Amino acid sequence: MSTSARLADGSGQMFDQIAARYDLLNRILSMGMDRGWRRDLVRAVAPGEGELLDVATGTADVALAVAKAYPEARVTGIDPSTGMLEVGRVKTQANRLDERVTLLEGDAQAMPFEDDRFAASLIAFGIRNVPDRRLGLSEMVRCTRPGGTIAVLELGEPRNGVLAPFARFHVHHVVPRLGALLSGAKEYRYLQTSVAAFPPSDEFADLMREAGCTSVTVKPFLAGVAHLYIGKK
Repeated sequence: MSTSARLADGSGQMFDQIAARYDLLNRILSMGMDRGWRRDLVRAVAPGEGELLDVATGTADVALAVAKAYPEARVTGIDPSTGMLEVGRVKTQANRLDERVTLLEGDAQAMPFEDDRFAASLIAFGIRNVPDRRLGLSEMVRCTRPGGTIAVLELGEPRNGVLAPFARFHVHHVVPRLGALLSGAKEYRYLQTSVAAFPPSDEFADLMREAGCTSVTVKPFLAGVAHLYIGKK
């Protein structure tokens, strides 16, 4: 496989290329709204005592937010990008949370954890990068205790409403151009195509049910620019 092919498909190697400036770019490209969306994701899991799983943890934004919100919780993050994990470990140490946050390299489709290990599992802006989404969701369900929460935060392309044309313009034109300008990397073109290809919210909710989630609810943000999906095992 050529280097260009490997870096164009949402792989760990692709994200290695943009790891150093990933957090800054996310803040700018989402106009800071991703922070509020993540707060809602963190509130959805409310772990009590126990360990949580953060899939596609990237630079550990969500893992750190969980650890700060729930001082009794331990968090294990898993991601295929070594570059993103390196940035995440620096942040974890800087926040003095390395005793409660563990970051591991791994594949969401075949996670190295025993059944029913985690009090809850969550993933933010990562499920669209998993080649077999149903398998990734099934793995999250498998690793979660009965009664635990499976929460997914993901971008989508609004199809209806007054804001839909503006949101589509932002995704198709602003995101890849501004991302390439700020990072010097063409990989942000992938963000546009992956968001456009993500299924409508009702279809993804059905996919969560097929993977074993029950009581699935969907909360849209900004007319469907992002959605928070919450299910139970």
